[in-house]
Amino acid sequence: MTEATVYEENSDSRQGGRLALLSEFWAYFSENRGAVIGLIFFVCIVIVAIFAGYLAPHNPNEQFREAFLQPPFWQDGGEIRFPLGTDAVGRDVLSRLIHGSRYSLFIGCIVVSVSLVVGVMLGLCAGFFRGKVESVIMRVMDVVLAFPSLLLALVLVAILGPSLINAMIAIAIVQQPHYVRLTRAAVIGETARDYVTAAKVIGVRRLRLMFVTILPNCMAPLIVQAALSFSSAILDAAALGFLGMGAQPPTPEWGTMLAEAREFILRAWWVVTLPGVAILTTVLAINLMGDGLRDALDPKLKRS
Repeated sequence: MTEATVYEENSDSRQGGRLALLSEFWAYFSENRGAVIGLIFFVCIVIVAIFAGYLAPHNPNEQFREAFLQPPFWQDGGEIRFPLGTDAVGRDVLSRLIHGSRYSLFIGCIVVSVSLVVGVMLGLCAGFFRGKVESVIMRVMDVVLAFPSLLLALVLVAILGPSLINAMIAIAIVQQPHYVRLTRAAVIGETARDYVTAAKVIGVRRLRLMFVTILPNCMAPLIVQAALSFSSAILDAAALGFLGMGAQPPTPEWGTMLAEAREFILRAWWVVTLPGVAILTTVLAINLMGDGLRDALDPKLKRS
């Protein structure tokens, strides 16, 4: 048997193993119907965000002076060209909701990426080196956790200045401790295993041991946490936008849309209800998807 044949057989076996793992993951994930529904809805939101420029009937900031607070098309006075009505300055609500999905997904992606990368780095250092390094990192995280998350985010945005970028920075800092604590706990658990001891005995370098040997085996809980944090980031950004500390008008961000429309809650229900429903359904879908990921990735929840 030639070396090329052996390599091809090993490659095929690895590919077959990956397919088997994906098949097993989907089997457990698909058992949770709520998670599947959440995944489908989330994929639809992603598609809407990507093709927002083509799906939106109007420019989100275009004002129609003849159509102030026009109701949805199924109510008296509504028009089909504004399917979900218009706001107080004549902007199409549907177009603003569609473009707002871009901001929500952008916020979630940036916040989760920054929190995950920095949190994993700090958690790895705390769990691997222990001692003074662990004490310093964990005490700082404990201080951050001592404050209510939204209150701390508000303080940070007030210091940095109201804007969407500063709101994302504040939310990323607030979410940081969850990744650090989760990574540290997973690293401590994995460090005591035999494969890590064997890697140390054969002289694997410290960085390779941390990032190649240990970290991949800690990713399952981190993936679940990232999915759940995605929805928290969207919700926190909407809360900051509603309080005037996040995205600033005329940005079509859902929380900012709520803030602009709150004075019309009694006489124009659609300008308040529809952005709220968009936030609710998106966060709910992501949370359902996170529950499915937890069921599929946590070995304790799998049937033998």
